[in-house]
Amino acid sequence: MIINGKRIAEDIYADLAPRYASLGRKAVLGIVVVGENPVIASFVRIKERSAERLGIPMLRENLPESATEKEILDAVDTLNKNADAVIVQLPLPAGINTNNVLAGVPNEKDVDALNPTIPEDGRLVHAPVALAAVEILERSGVHIKGACAVVVGAGRLVGGPSAWLLRKLGANVSVFSLEEGSINDLKDADIIVSGAGNPGFIKPEHIKQGVALIDGGTSELNKKIAGDADPACAQIASVFTPVPGGVGPVAVAMIFRNLLQLVEQK
Repeated sequence: MIINGKRIAEDIYADLAPRYASLGRKAVLGIVVVGENPVIASFVRIKERSAERLGIPMLRENLPESATEKEILDAVDTLNKNADAVIVQLPLPAGINTNNVLAGVPNEKDVDALNPTIPEDGRLVHAPVALAAVEILERSGVHIKGACAVVVGAGRLVGGPSAWLLRKLGANVSVFSLEEGSINDLKDADIIVSGAGNPGFIKPEHIKQGVALIDGGTSELNKKIAGDADPACAQIASVFTPVPGGVGPVAVAMIFRNLLQLVEQK
């Protein structure tokens, strides 16, 4: 089953639209964008289009690549005062302490669930990519409780939150990185969630027949966006998310589900 992330995202937006309409006011999403990276600009446009279709005003704080950490934190603070939730678009320029900036987004506005000072079990919402992975698994009929799950990478966007959420849902989870562990660890997995950012390193011979393979890794290969899994893995897996078009659209939809949840909790 090759997952059509855009179709799942459409289902989520169809569910969210009337719920946003019933709020009685418009939810407002803020975003801080530093520099003029074309890849970042593409991600921001996707979020802006999703916000527009749901009738959500999006406030932007645009800063130059040369912005100081204080200037970025000031922009975050401005949005904290004027928006229901705040996104800090990553990555930030070299020399900026990303953790310090993300810590400036309070829990009640942390739609990306990235504030490093808040433990996972204390968050009001969870990381969009992790939520997207679970949404895809559940819609595909994959049983998470009791499953053997392997998460590749322990990063803040994919690996770390995915491992935590899968454990919370009852999976037996192990985590390995490219530096520590073996690709052979994948062979017994019922579920694989990968966020390593190493294009095509998971091959069909590394996985077992019928595995649910959620590819959350994105990197550039030959000027194209590529995932961690070789596309040929789709012939082995029972569930396979292509890159692009798999996890990504669902993760963006989860940002807006998180935003609604934060507004409703107020």
